[in-house]
Amino acid sequence: MMPAQKRDFFPFPPLDIMINSHRRHLLAASIAAAALLPRVASAATPQTVSGGRAPLAPTPPMGWNSWNSFATTITEAQSLENARIMARQLLPSGYNVFTVDIQWYEPNANGYEYRKDAELTMDEYGRLLPAPNRFPSAKNGAGFKALAEQIHRMGMKFGIHIMRGIPRQAVRMNTPILGSRFRAQDIADTGSICTWNGDMYGVDMTKPGAQEYYNSIFKMYASWGVDFIKMDDLSRPYDKNWREIEAAHKAIQASGRAITLSLSPGETDLKWASHVPHYAQMWRISDDFWDEWKMLKEQFQRLEDWNPHMGENAWPDADMLPLGRLALGNRDTNLTPDEQQTLMTLWSIARSPLIMGGDLRHLDAKTLALLTNPEVLAVNQKSHGNQPHRADAGTRIWSARPNGANGGQYLALFNTQDTPVEIVFDLSRLNLGDKTVALRDLWMRKDLAPARGAIRQTLAPHGSAMLRLAA
Repeated sequence: MMPAQKRDFFPFPPLDIMINSHRRHLLAASIAAAALLPRVASAATPQTVSGGRAPLAPTPPMGWNSWNSFATTITEAQSLENARIMARQLLPSGYNVFTVDIQWYEPNANGYEYRKDAELTMDEYGRLLPAPNRFPSAKNGAGFKALAEQIHRMGMKFGIHIMRGIPRQAVRMNTPILGSRFRAQDIADTGSICTWNGDMYGVDMTKPGAQEYYNSIFKMYASWGVDFIKMDDLSRPYDKNWREIEAAHKAIQASGRAITLSLSPGETDLKWASHVPHYAQMWRISDDFWDEWKMLKEQFQRLEDWNPHMGENAWPDADMLPLGRLALGNRDTNLTPDEQQTLMTLWSIARSPLIMGGDLRHLDAKTLALLTNPEVLAVNQKSHGNQPHRADAGTRIWSARPNGANGGQYLALFNTQDTPVEIVFDLSRLNLGDKTVALRDLWMRKDLAPARGAIRQTLAPHGSAMLRLAA
């Protein structure tokens, strides 16, 4: 995960074309871009990601991740504290992936920055291991097996964060590559480095022994009982790292364990939309998202752009939910209550993965209610036909259809302005113009007065509404 950084602002005009044209345009752009990438064309041939098995992520993954609240510092004790609360408070609503984020192998990690040339915990084959001073059950090379078993007993999946490549420490020591006659220096690409973390070199996938290295680390993760891997430093830029993405996918298939692969960070270029869904089940569409309105506003356009490529086992990821207690316990989220609801509404209607980032030891009733509203979560987990609509400047509109035989429509309305606004939505846009429709407010969990012809909603600055319509 990247340390805090400044961001450029990208103004987002309203969509000025109907959604079907928008989809055709993006698909055509994707196909055209793929044609310019002859070395990747064969790799992008459609295939079953899970190798013939059931999809690894039939719905957007839901869970918790340690980055927003613990940075690089989380310990085994803190992990278990949060996991127990997660199992009790969030698991009943579907949050079932518990993930330890970056630098679990760094004994002296201390915050959101990375220590230069830090000594890392590593085995004789150059594979990173949990630091035993932070994860006592990992001593003697036991890895995360004991922690994963505890998480599994709670009814949840266990995930870890890894960086792309091979440790620079392994390259300095020229460790052997398990399962091959090659060594670290034979496969390392010392010119391929992460701009914000100094732990790793890239792996040159044209070299003998390269795939064996990736096979060796994923085989180890499988032996620990890892179910979910967030693999970092891949999308900046994607076109230089796609071979390592494919290598990770192949290694997962060879591991013998069903492991969901999440790619991070960076704004994956849309020209790779015909490639990434074949090798990962979710992928980041932006750099690190934090609790700032400016960043939240930027995610609308990204989710709209990626919407045509979203579906079962392939989820564009708008990043974690920075809610509750954050930043090593130093503060609570900076998002206002309206902005927090807008965040959950957007992630839900766009079907982004829902990964809570706040310290669960400080989970308050309002945040819990926001995370666990069953009617809103149903939009994220059990809807189809999700799409953005043309909207006036300063507003955004999405719709979707509930799964099942009962029919109806979901409608999400957003005010991205700094002043209140009334949104008028013509029901003919959903082929309901001549019908009286029943309305239900999903956040308030109550029925509203029926509407005919149009829906009118006054929204607070940065506010939102999530409605269910039934004719």
